[in-house]
Amino acid sequence: MKISEYMLAKAESKTYTRVVFALTVCESIFLFIPPEVFMTPPIIANKKRAFPIVLAATLGSIVGGIIAYCIGLWVFDSVGVWLINNFASMEKFEMAQSLFIRHGIFIIFLTAVTPVPYKLMAICAGFMGFPAVLFLGLSAIFRTARFAIVGYLLWRFQEHANTIVKRYFWPLTLAAIVIAGAGIILMFAI
Repeated sequence: MKISEYMLAKAESKTYTRVVFALTVCESIFLFIPPEVFMTPPIIANKKRAFPIVLAATLGSIVGGIIAYCIGLWVFDSVGVWLINNFASMEKFEMAQSLFIRHGIFIIFLTAVTPVPYKLMAICAGFMGFPAVLFLGLSAIFRTARFAIVGYLLWRFQEHANTIVKRYFWPLTLAAIVIAGAGIILMFAI
């Protein structure tokens, strides 16, 4: 069995929904792999899994956002500083803080729907005492919309995506690694 077929078969299992949830929680706190990477295999393996996977990613993102917000609010001096120093930099955090002061809601929108590090803004929102209900509400709306759009597109074009993944598994995997690596290097360079 090819590795792509093996991975698609594993992704079709019901336990993979929990994996998507856990990885999305981690992505919202410290992980730099976009949730769409976790969402894609089970949906292209079985399009009936689109809704549970989108729901798992959404709930994981909300839980991770709450944790990151609480880190900024309560334990910024220890855990928050450690996370920022190990996964970004204080300069980036200060830049995020400055942007957050000037553009609050727009920054929440931007980090929720793009690959811009959501975790930095969540920690920053907690640290600055941004209203928790507003932050989490906006995050939930925008992150849910992002995951729903991705889930719908994967559901809609599942057969075509499945064919592409089976045919180009290794080039796609290498491209994802290179893009993720370039994004991390770019983030540390800015």
